[in-house]
Amino acid sequence: MNWEQAISAYKSYLQIERGLSKNAVESYVYDIQKLQKSVSNNAKALPITIDKDTVLEGVYESVKSLSERSQARFISGLKSFFNYLVFEKYRADNPMEMVESPRLGRKLPPVLSTQEIDALIDAIDRSSLEGQRNVAILETLYGCGLRVSELTSLKISDLFFEEGFIRVLGKGNKERFVPVNPTTEKLIKVYLKAVRPLQKPQKEAIDTLFLNRRGQGLTRAMIFTIIKQLAKKIALEKTISPHSFRHSFATHLLENGADLRVIQQLLGHESITTTEIYMHLDRTHLAGVLNQYHPRK
Repeated sequence: MNWEQAISAYKSYLQIERGLSKNAVESYVYDIQKLQKSVSNNAKALPITIDKDTVLEGVYESVKSLSERSQARFISGLKSFFNYLVFEKYRADNPMEMVESPRLGRKLPPVLSTQEIDALIDAIDRSSLEGQRNVAILETLYGCGLRVSELTSLKISDLFFEEGFIRVLGKGNKERFVPVNPTTEKLIKVYLKAVRPLQKPQKEAIDTLFLNRRGQGLTRAMIFTIIKQLAKKIALEKTISPHSFRHSFATHLLENGADLRVIQQLLGHESITTTEIYMHLDRTHLAGVLNQYHPRK
């Protein structure tokens, strides 16, 4: 089995059995191909025969210019790849078994205050059709706590306003229903009534909610650009991304007393430990929660 065959089989496994998104699969494949390139001078360095020493040399060559966080992701991905080969009995051991990842501190995401979110949305020119669309986009990101990929793949048929929910397709094609607040619902309806009918959707985007000028679905990069331009417009000092709205959604819910398990379900986190990253509240708030809910107050 050569590298191309092993990568193809692993790619199918990630797509079919693990249900990973296209972007996640491409990230895994990119890292494996990076290792392949670094050991390409060694004819014996095939995925089912490569030894630990050769892997170590290849890993070192591949990660020396990467940040610690990227190194950790790279090593984790390769461990998963070789674990797959062991599981399928293509090889007896995992040559990455003894390779340690850099120890990373928990990196807290940038959180926007409600005033900053309002300022970003107020900075949008609502006199244009594009501006009305962008208001609905930002309100949906923040109001529903969506990932950017979930926003761009949102369909008109996913809107269940009579029931008060939208259907979201998350990581691993896992479906969840997220409550939609009246403000977000109103702005999406304005976009659907006043803006989208003036666009001619492409065949593949007939059911896609948010469209660009060419009638196609928006890309992740376009959402990033919209937010960066607005941040620059209001001279926001924080470095933010679409994910900042999702982090702010979760943090604000937690600060206002929402249960962590409920937030986990709203965000579509498989593990509660992922949701716990939002437990970076200041001590004043923690003291307030303790005084309010503890029986010995």
